[in-house]
Amino acid sequence: MAGSDDRLLLLNESDNVFVARRRIPAGERIAVMGTEVTLTGDLPLGHKLARRAIPTGHKIIKYAVPIGSATFDIALGQHVHVHNVKSDYTPTYHLTDAPHRGEGDR
Repeated sequence: MAGSDDRLLLLNESDNVFVARRRIPAGERIAVMGTEVTLTGDLPLGHKLARRAIPTGHKIIKYAVPIGSATFDIALGQHVHVHNVKSDYTPTYHLTDAPHRGEGDR
């Protein structure tokens, strides 16, 4: 993809995310669609990075298939993962969602 870092893989032209070909550490400057961005956190191998801004509620598209919805506005070049996506396939749970287990429940 012209204008984007070779450490990022575009699986399908209709995707709104790239996939990291390898781990990219926080602080690295990368080109995303011709725009330089600095990663604010590590981007692990296989994780997604926003190819363009994705508004809250919009679908995350990977392999030309919707895989989830943005739970927050996601900026171009931002890490796209369970912290800002609700999966269409796998429920996302948080510790606060777990039922409280008392001593007698074990």
